[in-house]
Amino acid sequence: MTHTSYKFRGDPKHRLENPHPDSPKEPEPYVAEPDLITAVNLAIYLRRPLLLEGEAGCGKTRLARAVAYQLGLPFYRWDVRSTSKAQDGLYQYDAILRLHDVQTQKLEQPSDRDPSNPKCYREFGALGLAFEVEDRPAVVLIDEIDKADIDFPNDLLSVLDEPWEFKIPETGETIKAKHQPIVIITSNKEKGNLPAPFLRRCIYYFVEFPKKDRLKEIVDIHYQFKKTSPPLGELVEAALERFLNVRQEGTLFKNPGTSEFLDWLEALGNFEQTPYQASQLTQEHPIPYRELLFKLRADWQKYAKAS
Repeated sequence: MTHTSYKFRGDPKHRLENPHPDSPKEPEPYVAEPDLITAVNLAIYLRRPLLLEGEAGCGKTRLARAVAYQLGLPFYRWDVRSTSKAQDGLYQYDAILRLHDVQTQKLEQPSDRDPSNPKCYREFGALGLAFEVEDRPAVVLIDEIDKADIDFPNDLLSVLDEPWEFKIPETGETIKAKHQPIVIITSNKEKGNLPAPFLRRCIYYFVEFPKKDRLKEIVDIHYQFKKTSPPLGELVEAALERFLNVRQEGTLFKNPGTSEFLDWLEALGNFEQTPYQASQLTQEHPIPYRELLFKLRADWQKYAKAS
């Protein structure tokens, strides 16, 4: 199957046959908008990175796992930090461990590694692993790229483009991608806009927070895969209304996301012996289990006053 034969359907129940051993084992109950499905397939077809932006909790990170599961492709995740360098996603080389093994060898202490072979001391990162996959493209998630230094995205350009290769000076190797990976990148714009050369290379999509009908569909899919009964319909409707009203007020420092809503709904339905009363979720009543929705003190205290 060629690279362009892979097509993401956005159906959590769909999975290609003969998945790779590094493909996610569990399905990802991800509900993708039609336009987002198109963006994913454009990225696959054009072999360009897909850059996703949107507020925290709108589902950017989970998309990559859903793509990898449905297409049976290996999945490698790279969580970017403020100290991350482009090389971290390619490989790391442990020269100190090699020196240690040289010394222990002189003392005739056994080791599983051969100090004369530098390849024993290099470890591939997410992109390096993807380049090594023999029979199909891999899905690589580069999560929160905006956390790194401003030069970080541009440093990736030399790898995420022709000739799709990188060198390891310590071993003398040139690692060329056997199949160009499907790269999905997320950004929260923590440090402002990404560099223009990097943006030109990417396919861009802004992930909006789900509206009520879509959020209800996410609830339905979530409980189908949990294989447990969802809360009663009237409780789900009341929870959706209260949750979306809180977000739409626009006074929170950090809006709760989809995962917070699902946790909150689970508590409303099953935490106590009897489900929470839907009639108690109106604006006139305090928000129950607010610790599941609000993750900053100011937001938590705002709704604590109402109680």
